[in-house]
Amino acid sequence: MADAITLKEGKDRFIQSWGTIGSNWGINRTMAMIHALLLISPEPLSADEVMEELSISRGNANMNLRALIDWNLIYKALKAGERKEFFTAEKDMYKVIKAVIVQRKKRELEPLLRVLDDLSTVTGDSPEERQFEEVIRDIKLFSNKADSTLESLISSKSDWFVSTFMRLSK
Repeated sequence: MADAITLKEGKDRFIQSWGTIGSNWGINRTMAMIHALLLISPEPLSADEVMEELSISRGNANMNLRALIDWNLIYKALKAGERKEFFTAEKDMYKVIKAVIVQRKKRELEPLLRVLDDLSTVTGDSPEERQFEEVIRDIKLFSNKADSTLESLISSKSDWFVSTFMRLSK
């Protein structure tokens, strides 16, 4: 059995690990660390609290908080009697994964599909031109199937998504 760790150690480890994972989603480490902090915070946090907890600048905190709002991963929260803005994370993991899929699709797959549409107009009879045309057609076919699959996931209900994911992960 592993040695017990303190809550502080556990939080720090989670925040660091989530920061690393976030870079695989296409977001920067600080953005992912802020998301992790808000995920595990039982109460909404102000930008000042985020800055203090993660030792980051005001500009860095504000820029990444806005980006997380754009990704629909966090929301502004009101606290009675407070003038500061507070932030809370979406805690439903289905909604978190869905938000990441939506953003990655928008930032990565859709621009690729536009480029492939443009490139599919290249035609010719030389072996090099035919090879280019074939590769572009194959990539476009796969990319369109990926786009269709992601659209199905995005528009699905959480129970279908979770049950399908669980079946696939067995």
